[in-house]
Parts: sequence; C-alpha cells; structure tokens
Amino acid sequence: MTSKTLDAEQLLARMCVSTQQLIETRGLENPYIIGIHSGGVWLAERLHQHLGIDDEMGVLDISFYRDDFTRVGLNPKVGVSKLPSATEDRNIILVDDVLMSGRTARAALNELFDFGRPASVTLITLIDLQRRELPIQADVIGGTLSLSSDQQVKLTGPSPLELTISQRSQ
Repeated sequence: MTSKTLDAEQLLARMCVSTQQLIETRGLENPYIIGIHSGGVWLAERLHQHLGIDDEMGVLDISFYRDDFTRVGLNPKVGVSKLPSATEDRNIILVDDVLMSGRTARAALNELFDFGRPASVTLITLIDLQRRELPIQADVIGGTLSLSSDQQVKLTGPSPLELTISQRSQ
C-alpha cells in the first residue's frame, strides 16, 4: 500500500488565519468553538488556542446522529458530547477535519440544534474533498484535495498532526 503525507500544519495555519479574518469580517463576538470527534477536536483545540478564546470549547460525538450506522454498524467507541456552554443564540464555529459528502456536518448540525438554537453556525474544515452528497459547504477551508475512488485521506494526531493519503484496502 502506497501512501503520501501532506503538511497538515501548513493547512492548519492557513485555516487559522482565514478563520480570524472571517470572525472580524462578520463581527462574530465571543464565538463558541466546537470540534467534531476526533480529528475536528484536535483542530478545534489548536484553533481555540490561536484565537485566544477564554471560554472552554465544546466537543461533539455525532455517532448516534449518523445516517449510515445501519450500513457500517455503530462505532463501538461511541463517546459523549461535551458542551460546557449553552449554544442558544451563540455564534458557533464548527470544526471538522475532512469535508467530503456533507453527511458528518449534517449530523453535527442535527445534534447542535438538539442543544438549542445558535445565532449562527460557521463550518471550518482542514480539507475539502469536494464530493458532496448534501448541499453543505465550509466557510473556511485549509485546502482542497482531489482523490481517486481507490484513495482515502486520514488525519492522525493530535501531536503531531499528519494528513496521509493512501490506497484503500481491498
């Protein structure tokens, strides 16, 4: 199996700068950063630190909100979501590692709205694979990537963060 490593730190730095600019442009006061388990949490932690936000960040485990668990089975490592602050009327910055079909983001939105109605939700992702099945797009993207159907991308971390492209196992 061949694999290639991408510079996740460079993409993260680009994502952090773009997010800071977006916050300033939109005037998002006191944004609430929430990472999607697990790669999104690693990125959210770094983004949270970069932005110098005092409030504790949130973590979403969307396992029970996925629409494909009947096909692939429920992840045996289902965790709990941790949202230490209320989401009602907050400007949420939702962070994920890879945006592909849009289904993970949809599941995260469903869970978020179960906690309350945010003022806004801004989607931030490290990599956009541009293979949408749902009409969802990120507001900030670290980079885009085109993969063949037999390739996959995986973020490992949290330290160091590494993005690897590899051939799918047959």
